[in-house]
Amino acid sequence: MVNLSKGQKVDLTKTNPGLKQILVGLGWDTNKYDGGHEFDLDAAAFMLGDNGKAASEDDFIFYNHTSDQVGSVVHTGDNLTGEGEGDDEMIQIDLSKVPANISKIDFTVTIHEADVRNQNFGQVENAYIRVLNQETGEELIRFDLGEDFSVETAIVVAELYRHSGEWKFNAIGSGFSGGLAALCRNFGLDA
Repeated sequence: MVNLSKGQKVDLTKTNPGLKQILVGLGWDTNKYDGGHEFDLDAAAFMLGDNGKAASEDDFIFYNHTSDQVGSVVHTGDNLTGEGEGDDEMIQIDLSKVPANISKIDFTVTIHEADVRNQNFGQVENAYIRVLNQETGEELIRFDLGEDFSVETAIVVAELYRHSGEWKFNAIGSGFSGGLAALCRNFGLDA
């Protein structure tokens, strides 16, 4: 298993020949020190072209739109509290089915109703993303985000991208203010 630091890139398919089915797990804990509201963090995947933009809303995979048209990227469902051990939300990817026009898949986490609830990623800890071989359950890659966020309400956690016919993984860890709407605009969609 490879533990990554922010900004690090690593081969996924070249070092794991024959890898087709992966599971991307995202997890987090919340500090319970203010506000009195539950934290509802939402993971999503944006399927992007060479220009770094989504072609349409069909390329935005989240709890209300759980799969792309060919079933290559599938969100397994919304976790409303993030309590308990292990992954809080998961996205399944069949690398062999990802359409040829998709060159990147970016994974994001946002805080539901962050502005209304006065919440931000400064109040979230132990956030991570990990990639598993779905067939064997083996954890291949892990990226712990660390605690370097404050006012942000959305994070681009990491991305899978094609490079010379192989898939690579990039640990991004980039925060945004403005929540999901800001992310959608960044990826070329109207929020």
